Amino acid sequence: MPVVTISRMFGSGGSEVAAGLSRQLHWALLDNAFVERVAVGLHVTPAQVQAIEERRPSLAERIADAFAYSSQEMLSAPLGAPLPPTEERILEVTHRVIDEAVARGPVVLVGRGAQAWLANRQDAVHVLCVAPRDACAARVAAREGIPLHEAARRVDETNKERQDYVRRNWKRDWLAPSNYHLCVNTDWLGIDGAVTMIASVVRQLHLVT
Repeated sequence: MPVVTISRMFGSGGSEVAAGLSRQLHWALLDNAFVERVAVGLHVTPAQVQAIEERRPSLAERIADAFAYSSQEMLSAPLGAPLPPTEERILEVTHRVIDEAVARGPVVLVGRGAQAWLANRQDAVHVLCVAPRDACAARVAAREGIPLHEAARRVDETNKERQDYVRRNWKRDWLAPSNYHLCVNTDWLGIDGAVTMIASVVRQLHLVT
């Protein structure tokens, strides 16, 4: 089934673009529900999933996790309680959620490294939403009612976390143009303009029936 992945700089309005594209194409949207579905698969809360994704696991944690994961089948039933979630398990469940969403029908997927996981699909369009730092900070400040300097700090920190997440798990440069078919500047095009451009590309590729 065809799919559009939306990667976005924090504050660029990428989630709004994805929602608008979903409405225009009449496709399913998987955005904020991503974390909830991953949490359900791991039997934890969405907050726990986000907390793990937002920090870099230590080498010791990675070694311990690999050992525990490979030894899971050796545990007897009474001792085989679910292991605490780690980034590796979150990534595994995330991949499953992505695959299930794509299998169900045309879908717009937001974030979670979907552009890397689905990089070899011929029916996928990978989009990166960008905007100048000042524009991103202004959007975050207005949306969350915080001072501009605080919004700018959050923009920098969140984009660094996203860069690190993609580098750790896919050994890619998150913002490299080669990862995407289309890069849209939402500050220049506006949200509606970005939606129109992406939808036009999808239709020209005959991904819409």
